Amino acid sequence: MYTAQGTNYLYCLIKFIMARIKIELPTAFQFSALIPVRITDINYGGHAGNDTILSIIHEARMQFLQQYGCTEMNFGGTGLIMSDVGIEFKNELFYGDKLRASIAIAEITKVSFALYYKLEKEPTTAHSLVATARTGMVCYNYAAGKITAFPEALKQLFSN
Repeated sequence: MYTAQGTNYLYCLIKFIMARIKIELPTAFQFSALIPVRITDINYGGHAGNDTILSIIHEARMQFLQQYGCTEMNFGGTGLIMSDVGIEFKNELFYGDKLRASIAIAEITKVSFALYYKLEKEPTTAHSLVATARTGMVCYNYAAGKITAFPEALKQLFSN
């Protein structure tokens, strides 16, 4: 029997009532970056807010794209739109923590792909996993206002 005291009750309530997102990470990541937690990332609870994790994966995605000479507005000649996102929160993050954000590209189709994110505190330990995430990215022609094909040159680059 669970009591209505403390986080154990809340955890059990969430576990048994709500369906939880489960993100299966790939085994290899093509990129990683170290991202510091800023004071502006901290909420009234004294830790990084859930919206901060979304901002951090956006920063990591920009650095990942930059590594390949791309941006969200010029991904091999086309733009990108994030069609969906899922985040699985694991641990708290505090001001001054350094976060290792690792990214893997997967599930490339004619017009889209997925990016997987593993966010870990540095230095990494057995309990350093902060969050996992997945974003669905769609190739988009902003001038024409429509979905477009995944650039062939990038498809070959990322498929290796």
